[in-house]
Amino acid sequence: MLAVGAVDPGLPGAAAAPSPVQARQPGPGHLFRPISADDEEQQPTEIESLCMNCYRNGMTRLLLTEIPFFREIIVSSFSCEQCGWNNTEIQSAGRIQDQGVRYTLTVRAQEDMNREVVKTDSATTRIPELDFEIPAFSQKGALTTVEGLISRAVSGLEQDQPTRRANEEAMAERIDEFIVKLKELKQVASPFTLIIDDPSGNSFVENPHAPRKDDALVITHYNRTLQQEEMLGLQAEEPEEKPEEEDLRNEVLQFNTNCPECNAPAQTNMKLVQIPHFKEVIIMATNCENCGHRTNEVKSGGAVEPLGTRITFYITDPSDMTRDLLKSETCSMEIPELEFELGMAVLGGKFTTLEGILKDIRELVTKNPFTLGDSSSPGQTEKLQEFSQKLDQILEGNMKAHFVMDDPAGNSYLQNVYAPEDDPEMKVEHYKRTFDQNEELGLNDMKTEGYETGLASQR
Repeated sequence: MLAVGAVDPGLPGAAAAPSPVQARQPGPGHLFRPISADDEEQQPTEIESLCMNCYRNGMTRLLLTEIPFFREIIVSSFSCEQCGWNNTEIQSAGRIQDQGVRYTLTVRAQEDMNREVVKTDSATTRIPELDFEIPAFSQKGALTTVEGLISRAVSGLEQDQPTRRANEEAMAERIDEFIVKLKELKQVASPFTLIIDDPSGNSFVENPHAPRKDDALVITHYNRTLQQEEMLGLQAEEPEEKPEEEDLRNEVLQFNTNCPECNAPAQTNMKLVQIPHFKEVIIMATNCENCGHRTNEVKSGGAVEPLGTRITFYITDPSDMTRDLLKSETCSMEIPELEFELGMAVLGGKFTTLEGILKDIRELVTKNPFTLGDSSSPGQTEKLQEFSQKLDQILEGNMKAHFVMDDPAGNSYLQNVYAPEDDPEMKVEHYKRTFDQNEELGLNDMKTEGYETGLASQR
């Protein structure tokens, strides 16, 4: 069932000329400032606007802010002193991500209803148990909770009920029955599934158990389809045909790009590197002279391996921190002693050391705005401090732990200092991928045998 009319009825209308109240702007020089309760200069812009409920003037407040380690957003809030109506929206001001994201949350308890959610305009919301769907671009973006999403859907269905009862009584009765089912979800009498699918990759669902793995939340990153690219207003670039293959092993290629932080012109260096006892990889590094931001990314230079690879390494000595490590985009990582698991696509592809990847993990989980910001609870802060202390002990060699890399594509690598002999502290397992893993890698629909015969018959 589609959520017909799920748009809030009174979104802020066309803004009138700025009133004298307006003009408290964000600090000079920075349009988007990091969100902070201590920043007294960060004040919203106020604009007098038309209320779509009573058609008198109300007030719209706009705040251009940046959530640390997430992205830039625009928060707008409208309130009408005449009729008391109000509305809040959120819009992503950052770029569209390289991949879409799908959050699958199993709501089992009342605490799950309080999870914070960032839902953009392009996200589709589904509840399979009720065959309920809110299509993309039928609602404005919102910074809310799981309970808030359901309440918003109920309000959208109820807004046209008086008209339906007058013209289509049978349909109105069916919608009334469905609204009752939606309201019953708030009591969490039985578990249900909430799916937020966002091709732009800019939606977010909170993990209240961070830095530990959330068993109730599954995050999947995927490549957009052509239809989704068109829906977002993107145009796929056609690959350029090269007349002949060039040997790039001894060359560093440079091409112009924009800095992902300040968007200033920068240069990206790319080189093809042969890793001993492994395979060829492509290393790309960007250095911005304007803001000093540096980033590096690693892509596999070969094909997807026939079998997946699982590397289990037992860290016993501080010298283990210097081992070279290659993490592909399809590799997930796990530290069982810390009850920590990091899914694929997080941190991207990296060519670094074991110490470098552990420091990246520490920075990722300890600087999460939803665990350190105003919305964090004392219990979350204590867990985060305990996790950080144990990770520091591993980095200093005072705590032994297992480090697990699981790559279904078989394109990840951890240096064996005893090569070509076996490493007594390292276990490398090759396994056959499941159907779901092949589906995520896009291999189930890939035809690699007999395709030439099929092309010849079409001619």
